[in-house]
Amino acid sequence: MDATVAERGQITLPKAVRDALGLVKGTKLKVELEGGRIVLRKDVDDALSRVRGRLKLPPGISTDDIMRELRGRAPGDPLPEWDRPARGPHSAPKSVKAVTTTSNGTTTTPTPTPTPAKRRRK
Repeated sequence: MDATVAERGQITLPKAVRDALGLVKGTKLKVELEGGRIVLRKDVDDALSRVRGRLKLPPGISTDDIMRELRGRAPGDPLPEWDRPARGPHSAPKSVKAVTTTSNGTTTTPTPTPTPAKRRRK
């Protein structure tokens, strides 16, 4: 494909190139020299700035909801109920104390065993 430089330094990009890159009247291009070549790049910042503020989210949906959907749960987010670690079949909820009934009918509450302190790595 060829293009000719006009009197005021302008060139016309071939239609196939404009269509392939989505270039329309007013599209900003970056002009760069690389060695002996002229490189034209579409200015993406310009395209984003024209769209900013025009997209509307559905009612009740926040940008945080969209980001969670795209990226997954953020580190500070609480785990959903279905994703929490399963409790063992014999573990009691934290608010209920475990009680043991002996063969003679007396009940006892077991004393918790102390857990060893974790060592710090230096």
